[in-house]
Amino acid sequence: MPQLSRRQLLASSLASTVSSLAVAESKSKPAGKRDWHATGFRRMVALGESTTAGGWSTNASRCWVPVLGRLINDFQSKPMQVINNGIGANVISTRSPCYKHSGKPAASERLQKHVLDHRPDLLIISYGLNDARGGTPLELFQAEMTRVITTVRKTIQPLIVLPSPYYMTDFGAGGKPWTKANLEIFHHYGRGIAEVARKQDCLFVDLLAASGHADWIVHYDGIHQSDLGHRIVAHRMFEVLATNCSGLARHTQQIEKAAPRWRDESKLKADYGF
Repeated sequence: MPQLSRRQLLASSLASTVSSLAVAESKSKPAGKRDWHATGFRRMVALGESTTAGGWSTNASRCWVPVLGRLINDFQSKPMQVINNGIGANVISTRSPCYKHSGKPAASERLQKHVLDHRPDLLIISYGLNDARGGTPLELFQAEMTRVITTVRKTIQPLIVLPSPYYMTDFGAGGKPWTKANLEIFHHYGRGIAEVARKQDCLFVDLLAASGHADWIVHYDGIHQSDLGHRIVAHRMFEVLATNCSGLARHTQQIEKAAPRWRDESKLKADYGF
């Protein structure tokens, strides 16, 4: 094979570099953002544990479920129905080791009446806190959560949201068998739930990150969210929905061009002679 001249080598090297840069640039360009739900929501069902049920917000309206419902409805032309199907001490499945001590029926047992019969187009499945505290192995929890999702989708096709466990402060609270977790295990569960969400085409909400590990957003019992914690949960869920579902922007897009210009900054400017 004839040897290449220095100029040819330089030209070849330059062409290779340009090609590599072009490939790198194409890989760095973000793909078009996916729109998970392009219309307004009709009905939301929240399936979950005691914090979903409301424990222990100071009144029913301060639980994250109705707060999230109000946030969504504030941006929709037609109100969404909100159904709260949280049960205290609930677990994902009858296969959970702590099932016999749990608030029954488990999620896997109550899908027909508490989810399918309502035919929601937005379904939030909030589990992990009790299963982690009760010693359910993460792999088993993931398999049972996947089975719940698969069962739901055999009948209806809602947008499904999977939150991580909530932040809590007292892992000895509640007594046996609910003392088998710690914050590290909760984060491990959070990563496991995110994996299920990715594989099962669901949205994931990292509530542990949203909490900032601030102890003052937890109820004095050390387990549940306080009113402030419920508000953070609702707003983080809304943030994820709003940035992934264009349907929440439709009403605003319809009215914003005709909305009156309501700001008057003349007094502020006049204060300084402008």
